[in-house]
Amino acid sequence: QTDRKSVDYIVEMGCCFSRGDQEGNNEGLISLGIGYNSSKTKTYHRPVWSSDETITRERLQKMRDEFWDTHPCYGGDKIIWDALKAACTADFEMAKVIIESAGIIVASKDMSICYDEKGAKYELPQYVLSDPQNLKR
Repeated sequence: QTDRKSVDYIVEMGCCFSRGDQEGNNEGLISLGIGYNSSKTKTYHRPVWSSDETITRERLQKMRDEFWDTHPCYGGDKIIWDALKAACTADFEMAKVIIESAGIIVASKDMSICYDEKGAKYELPQYVLSDPQNLKR
C-alpha cells in the first residue's frame, strides 16, 4: 500500500506529472489533470482521511456504489460523472487521459471539487477518492 501522505501530483499547463512516495513508489496512484484552462502549476494529492468508525472493504465499496448510483441524479452531466468515476478507479495514465479528454477542471487539491467546461460543479466525497487509513483488512 502506498503511503498517501507523501504522494503528490503536479499539474502544469494541463499536463500532469507525478512523484511517488520518498522511495519512488508510484503504485496505485492516479493522475489529477485540470484540463486545458490551467495557467499555473498546482499540486494535487489523494485525500488522507479516517472514517469515524473502522469500516470494512465491503462497506466502503457499498458506500461508493451508492454514491455513484445516486449522486448524478442531482445535477451535472452524466458523461462527466461517468468520467469522474472512471478516473477515480483508473491507473495513473488512464486517469490522466480520462480527465483531460472529458475537459474536467480539478479545482481542489484532492479532486473533491471539479467543474466541467460549462461551469457545472461536481463534488466528490473522500471515500470515492481514496481508502481510509483505518480500513479494516
